[in-house]
Amino acid sequence: MRKWHRWLSVFFAIVMIFVAVTGLLHYVVVWWPASEPTAQQIAAAAPPPGFVCPEGWRCIAPAPEAANNPLRPYLGLIHHLHAGSEGGIWGEIIVMLSGLALVFFTVSGMWVYYQMWQNRRARGLKKGLFWK
Repeated sequence: MRKWHRWLSVFFAIVMIFVAVTGLLHYVVVWWPASEPTAQQIAAAAPPPGFVCPEGWRCIAPAPEAANNPLRPYLGLIHHLHAGSEGGIWGEIIVMLSGLALVFFTVSGMWVYYQMWQNRRARGLKKGLFWK
């Protein structure tokens, strides 16, 4: 199990770091402090006269672009990179496999740790859950 854990982690660490960085970047862009919208921005975001939101739809006016957020125009790209959509079906498969790999690494890491703990206990070495 230790070999599988070690060798698979080499490949999936790169993918998981990419997914983590794009996920963090997405939230940095979304939570970036925005200045109050001007009257022109509010008017531009308003629906055209006579527009009625169809039944069952969720019609929300787009948020005015924050002048102090240089990454806001790239929010869609960041989201697609995070989800793997920019890589087509293979990008989505790799992102999905990295999610499954996270579960595998959690279980196999606990298994390897348990075996190490059991081995130390059997040899009469330092007791406890953590050791140096």
